Amino acid sequence: MSLSPRLLVAAAFVLAGGGASLAARALVSELETRSAAAVAAELEAEGYSWAEVIPDGLQVVLEGEAPDEAARFRAISVAGRAVDGARVIDNLRVAPREALAAPDFAVEILRNDSGVSLIGLIPEATDRSHLREELAEAASGAPLSDLLQTAAYPAPEGWEATLAFAAETLALLPRAKLSVRPGHVVVEAVADSPGGQRRLESLLLSRARPEGVSIEVTIHAPPPVIAPFALRFRIDAEGARLEACAAEGEAAREAILAAAAAAGAKDADCRLGLGAPSPDWPQAAAQGIAAVAALGGGTLAMTDADILLLAPPGTAADLFERTTEDLRAGLPPGFAFRAERPEAESTTATPIEFRATLSADGRVRLSGPLADARMTALARSLAQARFGAAQVTLATRTDPEGLPEGWSLRVLTGIDALAQLARGSVLVTPDRITVQGATGNPTARETIAAALAEALGAGAQVTLDVTYDESLDPLAALPSPEECLAEIVKVTADIKITFDPGSATLSPAARPAIDRIADILRNCGDLRLRIAGYTDSQGREETNLRLSQARAEAVLDALRAARVPVMGFEAVGYGEADPIAPNDTEEGREANRRIEFSLIGAPAPEGAAAPAVYGPPPPPPAQAPPRIIEGPPPTVPPTRAAVPDGPAEDAAP
Repeated sequence: MSLSPRLLVAAAFVLAGGGASLAARALVSELETRSAAAVAAELEAEGYSWAEVIPDGLQVVLEGEAPDEAARFRAISVAGRAVDGARVIDNLRVAPREALAAPDFAVEILRNDSGVSLIGLIPEATDRSHLREELAEAASGAPLSDLLQTAAYPAPEGWEATLAFAAETLALLPRAKLSVRPGHVVVEAVADSPGGQRRLESLLLSRARPEGVSIEVTIHAPPPVIAPFALRFRIDAEGARLEACAAEGEAAREAILAAAAAAGAKDADCRLGLGAPSPDWPQAAAQGIAAVAALGGGTLAMTDADILLLAPPGTAADLFERTTEDLRAGLPPGFAFRAERPEAESTTATPIEFRATLSADGRVRLSGPLADARMTALARSLAQARFGAAQVTLATRTDPEGLPEGWSLRVLTGIDALAQLARGSVLVTPDRITVQGATGNPTARETIAAALAEALGAGAQVTLDVTYDESLDPLAALPSPEECLAEIVKVTADIKITFDPGSATLSPAARPAIDRIADILRNCGDLRLRIAGYTDSQGREETNLRLSQARAEAVLDALRAARVPVMGFEAVGYGEADPIAPNDTEEGREANRRIEFSLIGAPAPEGAAAPAVYGPPPPPPAQAPPRIIEGPPPTVPPTRAAVPDGPAEDAAP
C-alpha cells in the first residue's frame, strides 16, 4: 500500500523535529557541564573549596557553608566572573558565629600626692559608686578620677572580693600602682627609705586576704646617700673578707663582689647608695682588692677618692714595691693613692685599752683610761645620749700623761660605733679599733666602717666583727596577731572600757584604754580584729542588740580617730547573748556588759545570736604569705580578750 504525499510530508516533519530536540538537549547538557566546571575552577582558584557548584539548566546553583558573610559575598562575585551573574543562584549558608568571649577585666589604681586615678575595664554589674567610696575612704578623701569603662558581661569569679582587697591595700600605700585582675593583685609602690621599704613589704605580705586572691609585691625605695663612700677589704689569718663596701648600682656591686670572691672572700655583700666619688669607683676597688691578694694579705681602705693599701707586717720589699707600682699605674685618674709597709708586729701587748660593752638588756659599761675629767664627762654624756642615762656605768680612770695623740677622738668614735649594735663591745687601742657584736640593722656594718673612716681617716686600723640578727630587727619581725591580742588583754585587764549610762558614748574613763590599744595596734601591721559588744538581759532583746552594736561601733570609731588602720576590723553586736555571769545580780549584769576583742576567724561564742552586721561579711583570714601568694589562706586559731564595759545600764526601763 502506498502512502499519500501528505502523510509523507507530515512524517518527515515529525522526524526532523525529534532530531532537533535531541540535539538541543545535548547542547544544553554540554553548556551546564562547562558552566559548572568553569565556576568550580574559579572558586577553587580563589580558595573557596567549601562552595559546591550544582548545574541546573542554564543556571548555576552555589551551595555550602561560608565561614562568614563576607566570604559568601566574595564567592558569589567569583562565580559571576565565570558565567553571567544572573545565572548564579545563591543557596549558600553562613556558619553561625561563636559567642564572643568575655573581655579581660582589669583595673589600674594609681595613687600619688595629687589623688587617685582609676583606669580599666569592669563588668557592667560592678557597683561603681561603692568602689569609688571604698577607694576614697582608703585614700583619706583624696581627689578621685574615674576613667573606667564597662562591658555587659558577667563578673568573673572572685572579682568583687579582689576589688575590695585592693581598696584595703591602697590605704597602706601613699604612692603606688595596683594592677587588679580577677583573683590577683600586683602592687608596685614607692617607700621613702630602705627601712620603709622593708616595713611596707612586711605589712603587705602579712595581710589577711580573701580566699582565692593572690598578691605580688614590689616596693621601690630611693637608695640612701652614703657619705663618705667607703670600702674595707682585708686578708689575714682569719681569711679574706669584705668588712665594708659601698656601690652606686648593681653593675658596680657585682664588679666589686666578683673581685672580692676572686681574692677568697665568701658571702660578701655591698651596700647600694648614692655618693660615689667617681664612675670608676668599682674599677679602683677591684684593682685594690687584687693588690691585697697579690701581697698575700693586708688591708685596702678606700674613703671617697682616697685609697690606702696596708701590707701585712714583714712583707718583702720587692713584692711590696712591685705590687704598689702596678696598682698606682693602673688606677683610674682622680684617685689619691698611698701604701704602707709596717715593720713586723711587736709581740708585746699594749697596755692602753678602752672598752665599751653593751649587754642584751641595754646596759653599757665604759672602762679604761681617759685624758681628764672633762673628757670623762664628755664620754658619759655621749653614752647617755645614745643609750639612756640610767643605762650607763663608768669604770674609767684619768691618765693625762700616758695616752697617745688622738686618743679622745678614738674613744668617742668607738662609743658612737657601739650605738649601732644591739649587743656587743668596742675595744680601742692606740693602733686599732675592734667592733664586735650583733645588730638588727642590716646596714650597720657599712655605717660603722664609713663613720670610722670619716672620723679617723682611711688609714685607721679597724676590725669589724658585726653580724646581722633578724630577730633583733624591729621591721623584719612584726608581732603576730596572737601577740598583739595578748598585749590588748594586758591593757584591758588594767583599764575598763566604759560608756555613759544607757548610751553608746564612750566615757572619759575609757580614753586611756583606747589610747593604749591604739598604740599597740599601730605597731601590729595589718590585723583582722573583731570588736564585739555585749549587754545584760535587762530591757528588750532587740533594743539590747542594737545597743551592743552601737557600742562596738563606737570603739571602732574611736580607734579610727586615733589613726589606727581599721580596714580589716569589724564591729559586731551580740546583745544579751553569751552571758559570762548570772543576770540576776548587779555584779553579774555588770560583768555581762562588756566589749570583747577577738581575731577574726575565731568561732562565735556558743549560743550567740546572729550578729547585727551591716554590709558584706569580711573575707577569711590568712597567715603571713610568701612574696607571691597562691591558694586559700589558713585560718587563725580562736583567741579573744574580754573587756568589761563598766556598770552602765544597757537600756532604759
